[in-house]
Amino acid sequence: MKTASKKVINGWAMYDWANSVYNLVITTTFFPIYFLAVTDEHVSFLGMNFVNSALYNYAMAAAYLIVAFSSPILSSIADTRGNKKNFLRFFTILGALSCCGLYFFDKDHLLLGVICFILSTIGYCGGLVFYNSYLPEIAAPEDRDRISARGYSLGYIGSVILQLLGFGLVVLGPQLGLGKSQPVQLTFLLVGVWWFGFAQITFARLPNSRATVSKHTGGALTEGFTELRKVYAQVKNMPVLKRFLRGFFFYSMGVQTVMMAATIFGGKVLKLPDEMLIVTVVIIQVVAILGAWSMARLSTRFGNLRVIIAVILIWIGICVAGYRMQTATDFYILATVVGLVMGGIQSLSRSTYAKLMPETEDTTSFFSYYDVTEKLSIVIGMFSFAYIDDLTEDMRNSVLALVVFFVIGLFFIISALRKQKQLAAQY
Repeated sequence: MKTASKKVINGWAMYDWANSVYNLVITTTFFPIYFLAVTDEHVSFLGMNFVNSALYNYAMAAAYLIVAFSSPILSSIADTRGNKKNFLRFFTILGALSCCGLYFFDKDHLLLGVICFILSTIGYCGGLVFYNSYLPEIAAPEDRDRISARGYSLGYIGSVILQLLGFGLVVLGPQLGLGKSQPVQLTFLLVGVWWFGFAQITFARLPNSRATVSKHTGGALTEGFTELRKVYAQVKNMPVLKRFLRGFFFYSMGVQTVMMAATIFGGKVLKLPDEMLIVTVVIIQVVAILGAWSMARLSTRFGNLRVIIAVILIWIGICVAGYRMQTATDFYILATVVGLVMGGIQSLSRSTYAKLMPETEDTTSFFSYYDVTEKLSIVIGMFSFAYIDDLTEDMRNSVLALVVFFVIGLFFIISALRKQKQLAAQY
């Protein structure tokens, strides 16, 4: 196949520019800081008591669990009906509007804040399976690492711009006549508007997908399950892909949890000021741009699986260092290293899966396996992190526990590399 036109490629990558601001500005920076600021150390929610940081992690885990159960069916329907752009549009609207709803979240409206946070997270991660599934349709195999990296790089650049804007509102809030919490609340609103607005470029440029079933013999749900069974049968007979997905499942538990909990860790354990946390996250994202492009280049020379193995080893070192961390300087140094490997492993994981999957029209259904693998790993990772934090009231123990996930993931990726070599030797 040939790679699509530059207009289509840039339109696809613009969705990373549009929606990454939610994950990197809201869940990684402003919302966890704001959530801890407006809630007490121990909060009551739906008749149960939680440590506030644990409630935050439980809410995120709940959102990802909902998506993990729903996206396989929705993605299969999207393939059989040829309407994945409509699903992408739906999740964009849900996420952007719910993100705007966070503007009204304060100490007296905890339920509203948690619900909007869950719905906006569902909108963000629910749309990714449909967005990611376009990659093998618009990019030739030899271009997928580069184009995947372009998307992640644009996402980080857009997030830095909006984070700096939000930071400016926080710093200049008093001069602008804004109340104490209004700058952050306005940032929530801006993220929703940015997400919805720039996504229109993607919707205008991406081609409409073709239905994989020309004559429908059953309902959308029935055909969706049939499509899932067909994809599952193919995955079972692809030993390298199967091993990669197992490894991806475990190392994603660690990667995503570190990314989502880093700000809370810095604020609650090391007592870093909010302004310094925001600046640190901006630095992480700038470094992540370099990381995404560097990993794409290294994969061309050494192969995707070898580079992923090396990056997992770095992540294990990050977790051990995080457990031993004592000072603000330690946090800033480690945050820079996280940024370098964060963008790289995300971009490379997506393009590696796109390379390993077979030539097929069922791209959305295939990427739903990737998406569900990632979402379930996040659920387990965040739940484990929250549970250990709640049980021991020491987040350092939660960080150290992530090493187990990385080690198991490393084992499966090494196994995938060995199997890949064995199969290559036979041909």
